[in-house]
Amino acid sequence: MANLVLILISLLAIGRTLVHAGEPSPLQDFCVADFDSPVRVNGHACLDPKKVTADHFFFEGLHKPGNTSNPLGSFVNRPTVDEIPGLNTLGISTVRVDYAPRGVVPPHRHPRASEILIVLEGEVLVGFVTSDPENKLFSKVLKKGDVFAFPFGLIHFQQNVGHGNAVTIAFLSSQNPGVIPIANTVFGSNPSINDDLLAKAFRVDKSIIRNLKSPY
Repeated sequence: MANLVLILISLLAIGRTLVHAGEPSPLQDFCVADFDSPVRVNGHACLDPKKVTADHFFFEGLHKPGNTSNPLGSFVNRPTVDEIPGLNTLGISTVRVDYAPRGVVPPHRHPRASEILIVLEGEVLVGFVTSDPENKLFSKVLKKGDVFAFPFGLIHFQQNVGHGNAVTIAFLSSQNPGVIPIANTVFGSNPSINDDLLAKAFRVDKSIIRNLKSPY
């Protein structure tokens, strides 16, 4: 009986640990980000509630199409806690992406969030790759109204594969999910990663690495 009690206590402790594995739950109604505070915590310090207004929870413009006339053919409108101070400690944010035909959101990852994406217009190829050693690709073409989830931290991508423009909106499980574009990070770092190292890592000639670095 004593052993059973110890097992139950252990399972409860593990369960509590798993429940609190994500961003911590708020301890008050809200904690609007105080960008002027010198205090640095995991997030922002709380603005005096007496100074909080409805505008701290408001963002205007997510309905407006973005300019996709760029090499990627996409535009990302990503209001996070920096644009909506009321998101501070809430563990959520959103993003709208506009795509020209064949436009892409190249492979990237969010170091602090999972993501769920909804197609508002068009047809969009989406996918993510699991961690090493499997590196398994999960990919699907989505149409208007379809939904797809990207697991926490995994590399994923989107591409407009329809004949017209496309629009998606996504929700992320962090007020500040961050984004790490794989190509920009590897080939555009400052200072630059050694050409010889990258050539060996990608199994190509160093001249190719130099060409890949040139746009950055």
